Amino acid sequence: MAQDVFVYLLIHKENYDFNYSLKTYLYTIAKSKALNYLKREKRIVAINENDIYDVQTLEEKVFLNERKNNLKQAMLKLKPEYQSAVYLADIEELSYKEIGQIMKKSESGIKSLIFRARKSLEEILRKEAGKYEG
Repeated sequence: MAQDVFVYLLIHKENYDFNYSLKTYLYTIAKSKALNYLKREKRIVAINENDIYDVQTLEEKVFLNERKNNLKQAMLKLKPEYQSAVYLADIEELSYKEIGQIMKKSESGIKSLIFRARKSLEEILRKEAGKYEG
């Protein structure tokens, strides 16, 4: 994985901003790659006896997939800046400081941006839910 981080740095060297610490930049890339690796590995799991009793019903799986799809569709309706901020905070789980460095904004600006993005996402989801209820 460390090798992947340095290869990424070499291939995408134009993305590095020399105003920020190389250590922070490498850490951000490494964290992202590690989380992506863990997500992929989570899909490949061995079944043990306890898992047999935790199996979801087909109905629960369908509802879960529907909620995921609704969220994805709502995310696509957000402004690109909002999409990026929410993705980095909630999916990549980066700190506000790291997001600020990536998006070239202050930490307080990122907090405000994420708050507005989440509010906007909530409104979109409420509107979508309203379409199906009434």
